[in-house]
Amino acid sequence: MSPWGPLNPRRLPKPSGSQTDKRISCDIELPRGPFHVGNTLHKRATLGVITGALALTAFVAPAAQADEKVGNVKVSNFVINGGKPVVVGATGKKTVKLSFSVTDNSGAWRAAAQLYHGGSLETADSAAASGSTWIKCKKVSSTKSTCSANYTFKAGANAVNKVAGTWKTWVIAQAKDTNFIQKDNAKSFKVQRATQLQGADVAPEPVAKGETVTVTSKLTRANWDAGTNAAYGNQSVTLQFKAAGASAYKNVKTVKTSATGDLSTTVKASVDGTYRYVFAGSSGTAAATAVGDTLDVK
Repeated sequence: MSPWGPLNPRRLPKPSGSQTDKRISCDIELPRGPFHVGNTLHKRATLGVITGALALTAFVAPAAQADEKVGNVKVSNFVINGGKPVVVGATGKKTVKLSFSVTDNSGAWRAAAQLYHGGSLETADSAAASGSTWIKCKKVSSTKSTCSANYTFKAGANAVNKVAGTWKTWVIAQAKDTNFIQKDNAKSFKVQRATQLQGADVAPEPVAKGETVTVTSKLTRANWDAGTNAAYGNQSVTLQFKAAGASAYKNVKTVKTSATGDLSTTVKASVDGTYRYVFAGSSGTAAATAVGDTLDVK
């Protein structure tokens, strides 16, 4: 099976009841699986819907349109990767969990969700999908269900350098009474390139009080396209110091990395303590903290 899940439409059983079963057809453009960026394919998700006195014929929901809603069904409480950015290394893959709630007075029936990068799902330049068309939903009460699924990001596949940054969550959910909701961006989140800061090195040591020491390190960042960790130059990194016996670090100064990612700055030794570098990161690049080096002042 493709990592994108089943690609052909399939008929699913309708909820129990005496109404006539109709179908909602949702035509969505997704990046081609498995995990290729730049191409698209036609993926159809079919939602069976019950009609009563008012018959629905077909509902086509291209992702480029505004959000769609019929009735009072709601989706909420979206959590992706425990609320943390999705950080992917230079090689390998990262699997994360998406969970959310579906609420309707008749009860939730089923839901589908895709994670994607781009203006809309229809024009996405990369995406991640669960292993099946419909994701698992667990009944919490007569009106509420919690739905969840796992999604995988693979370096060099659906995680390439140009798609680092803000991603979106497309979702569609249907209730037992025919209510449905489709949201093009139910939740935004970050997918970031991993960074590494070499452990700080303070030299010379030990030193006498008032002498100058040099604190060095190196900053690198995952290059998903090349599958390597590359020097990350011209970046602002904070040097911090924690005095012996203290509980927290304090900022000392901001230092810029060289073109080769190297960090080097000098400080006056005053008391025993530990120096380290901290990189704050950005929308598409993860934060990093170097292992500290303890200075002994004689």
